[in-house]
Amino acid sequence: MSKSPNVIFQKATVTRLRREIQNGHKSINIWFTGLSGSGKSTLAHAVEERLHVMGCRTYVFDGDNVRHGLCSDLDFSRSDRAENLRRIAEMVKLFLDAGIISLTAFISPLEEDRKKVKEIIGPDDLIEIYCNCPIEVCEKRDVKGLYKKARMGIIKNYTGISSPYEPPENPDIELFTHRQSEDECLEIIVGELIERGIILKPEVS
Repeated sequence: MSKSPNVIFQKATVTRLRREIQNGHKSINIWFTGLSGSGKSTLAHAVEERLHVMGCRTYVFDGDNVRHGLCSDLDFSRSDRAENLRRIAEMVKLFLDAGIISLTAFISPLEEDRKKVKEIIGPDDLIEIYCNCPIEVCEKRDVKGLYKKARMGIIKNYTGISSPYEPPENPDIELFTHRQSEDECLEIIVGELIERGIILKPEVS
């Protein structure tokens, strides 16, 4: 129940559909989940670059960047992680209404939290992409040294080490980022957007 019962939702005359028509594409959320180092942010920005070149209106929500602002008051406890994702899901809803293709790169380790995200955003407005990568490979890619600190006990509640990661049971797309190239993953994602009618297939000149 809302904590602000006297706040009334204001309907706009400029609708999501009108914005989508103006943008030349539909809005959607592409939600990347996976261990730290599995390639979520890399792929999110690669997809955004491709879509931007195609003339699409896009925005990437990156886990670290969001923690610097919108969710800077949250820690990595179970409850705060859930609240972090709830805030992002609500923000995504606004971007969907704005007619924008949003890309969200978050570990989002628990199935329960991902289900709540889908409930907020809407299952038809979210494409869940699981970046499946063995933790051994993720640790080798760990340029920030976070896994090492977690192994030493310096960082608590680190996903994959001292905190669990529950793989999605039925993701829309599963990418094996330790053996599929960035270009291969990129083509799969863009192909999904074309197949769903979110964007138009580029014309061959």
